[in-house]
Amino acid sequence: MIRVGISGWTYQPWRGSFYPAGLPHRQELGYAAERLTSIEVNGTFYALQRPSSFANWREQTPDDFVFSVKGGRFITHMKRLLDPQLSLANFFASGPLALADKLGPMLWQLAPDLTYDAGRLTAFFDALPRTHAEAIAVGSEHDDRLDQDRVHLQSATPERPIRHAVEVRNDTFNTPELIDLLHDHRIALVIADTAGRWPQIEQLTTDFGYLRLHGADELYVSGYPPSALDAWADKINSWADQVDDVFVYFDNDAKVRAPYDAIGLIERLSESTS
Repeated sequence: MIRVGISGWTYQPWRGSFYPAGLPHRQELGYAAERLTSIEVNGTFYALQRPSSFANWREQTPDDFVFSVKGGRFITHMKRLLDPQLSLANFFASGPLALADKLGPMLWQLAPDLTYDAGRLTAFFDALPRTHAEAIAVGSEHDDRLDQDRVHLQSATPERPIRHAVEVRNDTFNTPELIDLLHDHRIALVIADTAGRWPQIEQLTTDFGYLRLHGADELYVSGYPPSALDAWADKINSWADQVDDVFVYFDNDAKVRAPYDAIGLIERLSESTS
């Protein structure tokens, strides 16, 4: 299964462009979800969300839709992955499980100044829940900063797996040791196109691939011309022969390119499989 979407969906410049003029803001997610096959939730990077928000997102999207959820910057950038137990407890208690069967991979984007440290990564990977049941167990250790109406710790499918992907942004991670470590812990390495800003390491390390496209020439700004979309479609098809699933997200949102590039890639992938 190849899923293609965007990173976030609430952007003022998209209104009257990608989103039709006059479309109520509360309908933007549904409008985007009708045209894409997945969305990466990035609001979770900035702050803990409410269970009611996750539940609403689930209700507003098609039955076969999937969300990836971006891990909090408190964990990745402030705590820098250290002593992750409590921060992971609060994160998983805050409502991702309310997405139920629409909960896809968890994305952990590391800080650009965080250098490769096998011990730090191993301790973090070992703390990550790998099923809904494990997420419930992890989340049950949350602290009192979360009121009861901000806690959701239940699942109709407790053995449903939770996948994890990590995006690195420091050249010290460009080492075969990282690939071995990710393979051993069944973590996907995000293949990130960042207009040359950060490492682009094209390695598949587990049973799914995760691609983030941040801009062909200028980070977060430039779109992908037809030739670039053709090339990415070819690569994605080759990866799909090696793994069970591939998740692709466009993060070049500044100039309203992300949704159109995502739709263009979906069309190319559909043509290649028809």
